[in-house]
Amino acid sequence: MKSFISLIVSFILITAVAAPVLAQPAKQPASPAPYAKIQWIDMKELADLNAKKPKKIFVDMYTNWCGWCKKMDQSTFINPVIVDYMNKNYYAVKFNAERKDEVEFKGKKYVNANPSGGRSSHQLAQLMLNNRMSYPSFIFLDENMDMITVVPGYRKAPEFEAIMHYIGENAYKSKTWEDFRAAFKGSAKE
Repeated sequence: MKSFISLIVSFILITAVAAPVLAQPAKQPASPAPYAKIQWIDMKELADLNAKKPKKIFVDMYTNWCGWCKKMDQSTFINPVIVDYMNKNYYAVKFNAERKDEVEFKGKKYVNANPSGGRSSHQLAQLMLNNRMSYPSFIFLDENMDMITVVPGYRKAPEFEAIMHYIGENAYKSKTWEDFRAAFKGSAKE
């Protein structure tokens, strides 16, 4: 009987000691490191950087009230494939099309002619978008800051990846968009 009681006491003690350890949730795998971010710069930085090391330029023309602009920020512009290619091949500029301050671009100063007006667009936004004020719009400039093209509207990462490569690889100089897109094999996922 003593051995039976000893066995029961031992079982209770082992259970009491082991229970907290066994009750712990399984160790979760480490969270993946956050994606790198697009290295956004402003127009002043653009002029300085491009003078030292010319690269193609990407301008994200947005407004604070634009829902699709925010969706681009929350999906396409955080995709690691997009971030990596953008940072390696472009100077990326975020430009609020309704900003109120003066901006210099290619030696000329631009302003918002009606800074106190609601939804009044900046002169540089008007110039870059050829007065087609649609948001989001994406402006691609060459290394001399000359216009290549404007791409309006929200784009999911796979389509945006193809657009970035089409411009970044200078394919736009020798191929139609349709031919390039049909042959392009990207790696960005939605």
